[in-house]
Amino acid sequence: MSVLLDIHSILRWVIVVLAVVLLVKFLVGWLQKSSFERVDVILGRAFSGLMDLQATIGLIFLIATGVGANGVGFPRTRLEHAFTMILAAVAAHFIGRWKGASGEIRFRNSFLVTLLTSVLVYVGVLTVGGWTR
Repeated sequence: MSVLLDIHSILRWVIVVLAVVLLVKFLVGWLQKSSFERVDVILGRAFSGLMDLQATIGLIFLIATGVGANGVGFPRTRLEHAFTMILAAVAAHFIGRWKGASGEIRFRNSFLVTLLTSVLVYVGVLTVGGWTR
């Protein structure tokens, strides 16, 4: 299970880097009233896909280490972390909700969704020991 936790821990940093890139890209696109290009769609999908992968790995880890003879169970902090991160993964999918809107609206909404997702990730990681683990 240590390998699974290591992958889960490393993947969070990939998600953080991509979130920062998206926040900058979406903010610049919004302020410049740019058109929402294919690369923006791909980056948004990559972000939501990584969030899904992270949530799946986390749930597997939660269940695998929570049950059994050596299981640590399901203390409140682990469940709070799981719940918050599932909300973050769901929120990340809202980046693709505004397909028919103008570029400015899509960039604004995608920026706000990415910001909300990032805040949820930040809070979720704090519940299980913080960012230095």
